[in-house]
Amino acid sequence: MAIDEIARIVSHEEAGPGYRFLVVEAPKLAAALVPGQFVHVKVPGLEASALRRPFSVFDACDGQVTVMYKIVGRGTEALAQAKPGDAVSVLGPLGRGFPVACSGVPLLVGGGYGVAPLHFLAKRQVAAGLKPILFVGGRTKGDLLALDRFAALGVDVRTATNDGSAGAKGFVVDPLDDVLTELRQKGEAFELYTCGPDGLLKAVAQRATGTGMPGWISMDRHMICGVGACFACIQKVKLPNGEAFNARCCVNGPVFKAEDIVW
Repeated sequence: MAIDEIARIVSHEEAGPGYRFLVVEAPKLAAALVPGQFVHVKVPGLEASALRRPFSVFDACDGQVTVMYKIVGRGTEALAQAKPGDAVSVLGPLGRGFPVACSGVPLLVGGGYGVAPLHFLAKRQVAAGLKPILFVGGRTKGDLLALDRFAALGVDVRTATNDGSAGAKGFVVDPLDDVLTELRQKGEAFELYTCGPDGLLKAVAQRATGTGMPGWISMDRHMICGVGACFACIQKVKLPNGEAFNARCCVNGPVFKAEDIVW
């Protein structure tokens, strides 16, 4: 059941050009959240009728919840003005997240601020004794976010940029493919987890289904209501009997099995 918690802002700082980290004191939410779930924030400074904004959870521990967001419009511009000490209404946990348990090497693949839920996942996996490898891609070096925070967890981080300004030059699936080849030659099992733009999600899903290994895909859809009422975040998936079904990402996802998604 979702909790609507009045949370006090602990810190609010830059996460990169045009990106912010928002940390709130929300002990009930922090204890209930799992990686891949999201929260709905009522943005202070907007009119009472304004819709909440959905944000992936970057971290949840010690009674605090962290989200990383990009300033893209009126809602996030207003949120960026919130200061430590301000109160915000935060609704969650919402949606279905990633499974933390992994039957092999966890391979995490993120694009842009799609790394947000992967940080929460990596933290839980490291705590469980797993050794995830993170692949992060972007157009330029400035699109590679929170790498220091992943490194602080002890995560093996591989990067790629389209312009070659950081890491390998090209797409993030290039270094991913190198590791996939290496693991398959060794006969090692792995699972794929991804969040980011649709092109990346489809590419990772294809690699999961093509290798027969589990793949967990976090679909980025505009989740307006967050509770399945508005049907704005539809994603077509396959039912066990093979029939297509219009799933609502906010309640049936946002994380789906790779083989279930109809692209």
